[in-house]
Amino acid sequence: MQNYNNNISIKAWAEEDRPREKLSSKGRRSLTDAELIAILIGSGSRTETAVELSKRILHHYGNDLNNLGKASINELSKFKGIGEAKAISIIAALEIGRRRNDAEVKQPDIIKFSADTYNIMRRHLVDLNHEEFWIVLLAQSNKVIAKELISRGGINGTVADPKIIFNIALQHNAVAIILVHNHPSGSLKPSQQDIDLTKKIANAGKMLDIGVYDHLIITNESYYSFADDGVI
Repeated sequence: MQNYNNNISIKAWAEEDRPREKLSSKGRRSLTDAELIAILIGSGSRTETAVELSKRILHHYGNDLNNLGKASINELSKFKGIGEAKAISIIAALEIGRRRNDAEVKQPDIIKFSADTYNIMRRHLVDLNHEEFWIVLLAQSNKVIAKELISRGGINGTVADPKIIFNIALQHNAVAIILVHNHPSGSLKPSQQDIDLTKKIANAGKMLDIGVYDHLIITNESYYSFADDGVI
């Protein structure tokens, strides 16, 4: 790829081509993704400008901000010109954007459908490189009381202890719970372990008179509902 601005700093560019000045004079929507990231990182390296470095980073992630949003501090720091502080700035900015996007959809206080649970929980579970297991606690009329993280695991799984789950449910005086965990692999198919655990927790709930209404598997793109599929 041609490197047409080697050893030329952004300050040497025409004023209308500098990202900060361009945003100020033409508005934020006039900037490319690379130019916006360049503003975040502030400077490049001796061999490339901040914009060129940003283009290289974006290219590595398929020019997809969603993919870039999954990158860790360690991964971003491997790019020449990106230290820990710049990596943190990129990750923080993309996280703010993700939260803004989630905030635009009003989160329901009452669970009527599996999609309601998905809309409440997706912000906690998308873009993770490891599995997490959560529960949504419900009062009468399926009103949401709280959301609680039960456990974190690796890329291939996590452990959910029924004793911990129902201890939390009893503390909140919940009448029902919904189980939720993510699959970083992107697969929506429940594993046999997922199925066995769901049945085990549902059976324990019957003994305590606490309903287990559903179990959602969430990926970055969609979700799978045990209840919708008749598994629970």
